[in-house]
Amino acid sequence: MNRRTFLNATGTAFAALTASGCITRPLPDQPFSRAIGYGPLAPDPQALLDLPAGFSYQVISSLGDVMTDGATVPDKADGMGCFDLGDGHLALVRNHELVSTDEGGGAFKLGFGAKDGVFVPGGTTHVVLDQNNLEVRDQFRSLGGTIRNCSGGVTPWGSWLTCEESPTGPGQKYGKGLNKNHGWVFEVPAAATGLVDPVPLVAMGRFNHEAACVDPATGFVYLTEDRDDSVLYRFIPKVPSELSQGGRLQAMKVEGIPDLRNWTGRSMAVGAAGKITWVDLDAVEALKDDLRYQAATKGASLVARGEGIHMGEGEAFVCATSGGARKLGQIFRVALSPDGESDRVELFFESVSKHQFDYGDNVVVAPNGHLIVCEDQYTAVVDNHLRGIAPDGNAYPLARLRLQTELAGACFSPDGQTLFVNVYAPTKTLAITGPWDGFNAKTITVS
Repeated sequence: MNRRTFLNATGTAFAALTASGCITRPLPDQPFSRAIGYGPLAPDPQALLDLPAGFSYQVISSLGDVMTDGATVPDKADGMGCFDLGDGHLALVRNHELVSTDEGGGAFKLGFGAKDGVFVPGGTTHVVLDQNNLEVRDQFRSLGGTIRNCSGGVTPWGSWLTCEESPTGPGQKYGKGLNKNHGWVFEVPAAATGLVDPVPLVAMGRFNHEAACVDPATGFVYLTEDRDDSVLYRFIPKVPSELSQGGRLQAMKVEGIPDLRNWTGRSMAVGAAGKITWVDLDAVEALKDDLRYQAATKGASLVARGEGIHMGEGEAFVCATSGGARKLGQIFRVALSPDGESDRVELFFESVSKHQFDYGDNVVVAPNGHLIVCEDQYTAVVDNHLRGIAPDGNAYPLARLRLQTELAGACFSPDGQTLFVNVYAPTKTLAITGPWDGFNAKTITVS
């Protein structure tokens, strides 16, 4: 099964179960039901990642490993995509959320922010794996010179969209040593064999980019923005699959709901849906980082820190990290119409307890149709998990990170048997295997 077929199949499964009406929708201050999931998490003897019985992980890449291009694996591994290269090989394309003062693992002359051979860290690395035993066959830097490459998204045509979470430039925050403006999306082919020419996709806007996903039916790209007052963007390319040819950038406006955050009152109830219109944006290069303000002025609906976004079949799931009455996070389901003119958005999930999830970030659809969410909270006690959300709306713990950092970049192998995920810092890329079909649908009530 190729990646596109897999995503479509899992998205369809999730949508069908959602449509069946079996959604648990607790309101704030009420007890909620929590799925047992795959069972209790067993303490990891290596004190890295606790998993349910029957699941295991292996570390396939770590900070400082020497890569085949002579550089070393950089730190701050974030968003990631998995691709089938054929001939029994997989490619993980992995972001690194580095700023110009970080150590980048090497110096390269080819880079967006490189000047006179001075390397500005950031960008992506490739990890090429044997599909059968997951051994690393090749590992190299594939994009350089960018800043704070946070998340991104896979494309149906076999590339990774890597997004800069920093609309900065010379003399600004994170801008030490920079000679260009940043805050763009770049495209990296999965089949790359070394550093690619860094071409910013300026028509996709300059803002605090987080993640992206592509609707394979239309070629439209959906983009999130990590701001408290962000909006959801849609990019309509002039030529589908050729994003560098330009296109039109828009923002989501939900009829009658200018604010989706639910911070003051409940503007949108869990399970409710609203009609979407898309408003055109101008001057998308936004030198003053004001694109979201322009969008709001035109009626776009506010989202609380749009982060992870993942495409199923005809629908996208969007994490709003600090959304909801308790500011613990929301997940929206955006149902996409074939013509792009009658889209709808549903508030699928809103966390009412840290036991459900706390600051959901990257999101992926699992082979059984569940959502898997990477937590990204840095409170006084950092305790980040992988959280599963069953199609009935119940959340459960899938893994617990024992380090004081976050998990990021969750993505499945094309056959759906391996979940890859990054430990942010110090960088480790893990491969998790186990009985994905062994989910226990029983639930318990938590006060």
